[in-house]
Amino acid sequence: MIRKARIEDIRHIQEIINVFAGLDLMLPRSLNELYENLRDFWVAEENKKIVGCVALHISWDDLAEIKSLAVEKKSQKKGLGKRLISTCFLEAKQLGAKRIFVLTYKPDYFRSFGFRKAQHSSFPHKVWAECINCPKFPNCQEIALIKIL
Repeated sequence: MIRKARIEDIRHIQEIINVFAGLDLMLPRSLNELYENLRDFWVAEENKKIVGCVALHISWDDLAEIKSLAVEKKSQKKGLGKRLISTCFLEAKQLGAKRIFVLTYKPDYFRSFGFRKAQHSSFPHKVWAECINCPKFPNCQEIALIKIL
């Protein structure tokens, strides 16, 4: 089941994200950041256990970002990532976003959803505000991809 995240889900979300962050596949998220952005998050639940997550963050005008997509290893290959992304597409459209982007180390996965490579400079400066505090700044290897909804 895919549903909006709740306060009691935050520690599980952090555990899932930080497993992949520990493998250098995504950026870690602090509890503070997760609590502050709770309303952005969706979770995948199996047998009353959180096994995946994703966030949809409105960045600017008609621009939204998919962040923190992660599904536990044992729950992968079941279509949960696809369902989480589809949920973000639907919510972004409902909110009025016309473009959605992702910064990722796994560009091929997102290309399968119709994302195309974008130049970092094509995004508003507000998008990069988070980057300044990142431990990988300024040597980030994330690829910027965008999709028109």
